[in-house]
Amino acid sequence: MEESKKNYDLTPLVAPNLDRHLVFPILEFLQEHQLYPEEQILKFKIELLSKTNMVDYAMDIHKSLYHSEDAPQDMVERRAEVVARLKSLEEAAAPLVSFLLNPSAVQELRADKQYNLQMLKERYQIGPDQIEALYQYAKFQFECGNYSGAADYLYQYRTLCSNLERSLSALWGKLASEILMQNWDIALEELNRLKEIIDSKSFASPLNQVQNRIWLMHWGLYIFFNHDNGRTQIIDLFNQDKYLNAIQTSAPHLLRYLATAFIVNKRRRPQLKEFIKVIQQEHYSYKDPIIEFLACVFVNYDFDGAQKKMKECEEVIVNDPFLGKRVEDGNFSTVPLRDEFLENARLFIFETYCKIHQRIDMGVLAEKLNLNYEEAERWIVNLIRTSKLDAKIDSESGTVIMEPTQPNVHEQLINHTKGLSGRTYKLVNQLLEHTQAQATR
Repeated sequence: MEESKKNYDLTPLVAPNLDRHLVFPILEFLQEHQLYPEEQILKFKIELLSKTNMVDYAMDIHKSLYHSEDAPQDMVERRAEVVARLKSLEEAAAPLVSFLLNPSAVQELRADKQYNLQMLKERYQIGPDQIEALYQYAKFQFECGNYSGAADYLYQYRTLCSNLERSLSALWGKLASEILMQNWDIALEELNRLKEIIDSKSFASPLNQVQNRIWLMHWGLYIFFNHDNGRTQIIDLFNQDKYLNAIQTSAPHLLRYLATAFIVNKRRRPQLKEFIKVIQQEHYSYKDPIIEFLACVFVNYDFDGAQKKMKECEEVIVNDPFLGKRVEDGNFSTVPLRDEFLENARLFIFETYCKIHQRIDMGVLAEKLNLNYEEAERWIVNLIRTSKLDAKIDSESGTVIMEPTQPNVHEQLINHTKGLSGRTYKLVNQLLEHTQAQATR
């Protein structure tokens, strides 16, 4: 395997911020793309599985890795323990599970938690012990890989739980379950619910709150690059001051995903200018081909460098577990995000190059866009037709001629006013936070 692919792999940085079950899809991707030796991936899978209850899966991998029909004795014993523990938890949670499976009984529940707890105790002899047993049973089901059952029981547990810490833990478990079942709409709802709690909850220390934000952003990567509206959602979350600060201080590798979202999302183009400033700030602390591509185009105006980075970006996307999702259509296979990225990257180069030059040689432009001459000509003609690009092609001289555009004073005034409003809002928020912090001391 080429060493560059390993250098671009963010798994060592991403995995520690995920639940171990969420690491398995990444390992499957790495195994399929042969980024690491098969034996290395299988050993890491077994190591991960050793801390879960998915013993049968671990046995299958062990047999495949060591070409043996027999599983190790410690796995056999561990399986017996898991089965016995599952039966014990099932019995402890049985009264509450039976109640939840009874539609007419569930209708007696109300929005008032205290009423529900009292009603369950008086009519069904279900108390705190049975509610706690439901949590343990749900957690155990999750560790066994039964994500559907875990999601259902964790949801029901949260409707009855009065312990805020346990309720938060159950919500993390519910989010992980929905992600692993690829229920992207529900997963996004749970992510937003978690965000509200994290942003409003009083943590033991500010560092704990920052860590929760970092976990949330990492878990959200599964949703943002699978949900229909994900590329907008990731910008809305990551680009908020508190979350962007957390990225810059503790997880700069997440800038890869925010940069990708900005490049493929035309609707968020106005916010790109501020993000470029962040890239300039982080230039020495974190390097990534996608980040460097934006710096080449918008900071250094290095179009030859941007062309080289485009090729690296393509390799990064194809080999990234979150960005490199393949779509099969009969005998045809493609990576949609790669195609979308390259199209928008060419547009960035073209637009920026055209702002600097009034007359552009088509051959030079084709080279900058990583296209041959005919492809570049077709691409530019199509761009002129479908956009408000004020340009024409001189076929005789083989050049693109840009028509000079006068800046609209009215639009400039509106843009400056918008920027001033945003900076004022940030300043007021910072002052309020500082005042509140002083008051609590």
